[in-house]
Amino acid sequence: MESGEHMPDKRKFVQELARVAAPDGRILIVTWCHRDLKPAELSLSPEELELLDKICDAYYLPAWCSPSDYVRIAESIGLKDVKSADWSEYVTPFWPAVMVSALSLKGLFGLAKAGWTTIKGALAMGLMVQGYQRGLIKFALITTRKAS
Repeated sequence: MESGEHMPDKRKFVQELARVAAPDGRILIVTWCHRDLKPAELSLSPEELELLDKICDAYYLPAWCSPSDYVRIAESIGLKDVKSADWSEYVTPFWPAVMVSALSLKGLFGLAKAGWTTIKGALAMGLMVQGYQRGLIKFALITTRKAS
């Protein structure tokens, strides 16, 4: 749950999940992703890449991939019944709600006590809201099964 975005090598990440799964075991990946590319696109737009770079810098994250990238990885290493779902609509309201609580008197006091790393993350919440509003950020669920 929300680990894939922290992994610099997404293929190694999925391979390790498959390695430790029991035969016929189910693997669930719930993670932040960027949107899938459209058929004619070779990459995200420069503006989208800039926004993701700012978010990755604020949260100390490596580059993200798309839900389709996870599906391709899972299929390429022999995992079965690979499916992907977009849960963004359920997660998007979370970010403005967290911003409101962080900007309360109690929240601001807590941020001041927590230090620069936490403050930096709090300041990036607006970037996450922008990403979700633009359809750039996706909260993806990828399910698959290890073969018996």
